[in-house]
Amino acid sequence: MFVLVEMVDTVRIPPWQFERKLNDSIAEELNKKLANKVVYNVGLCICLFDITKLEDAYVFPGDGASHTKVHFRYVVFHPFLDEILIGKIKGCSPEGVHVSLGFFDDILIPPESLQQPAKFDEAEQVWVWEYETEEGAHDLYMDTGEEIRFRVVDESFVDTSPTGPSSADAASSSEELPKKEAPYTLVGSISEPGLGLLSWWTSS
Repeated sequence: MFVLVEMVDTVRIPPWQFERKLNDSIAEELNKKLANKVVYNVGLCICLFDITKLEDAYVFPGDGASHTKVHFRYVVFHPFLDEILIGKIKGCSPEGVHVSLGFFDDILIPPESLQQPAKFDEAEQVWVWEYETEEGAHDLYMDTGEEIRFRVVDESFVDTSPTGPSSADAASSSEELPKKEAPYTLVGSISEPGLGLLSWWTSS
């Protein structure tokens, strides 16, 4: 679920921080810049693990700050495909079951990846697994707040860095705002035995 990623960046330290230890100032600046941010095709950055190398610091004309090229390792949330995770149901919609890990909310289990047969209860706004037994079908509801075990089957990165408006967008920009996309999304599945709500598989 969490991986160490080697990264390189140039860190600017303003003059009023020169009295501090360089490593402390650099660590603070890196966490300010990266913590809780999604790096495209890398994952969700959590925190700095360590600094592996500091190159020479430079002060440029007209700027009293120091600029140091830093090699470091960062803890990143990026589960591998087929990894099993446990989260909580954040809500349900016709698009599927939305799951949260507490620190990461952009997880969707689409209808075709639920235990089958499944139906969406419009009145309750929940997905239901119509579990077949010898005594007939039982409706197992996927209620908000329930713990759910799922398999990661896909991921999607979206480049959300700002771009200049095109001429086609200029006319429509005042009429409607574009839908904000999540920079990093996971797609899960519970369509196999042992996956789904933890309460389904615990012995009574």
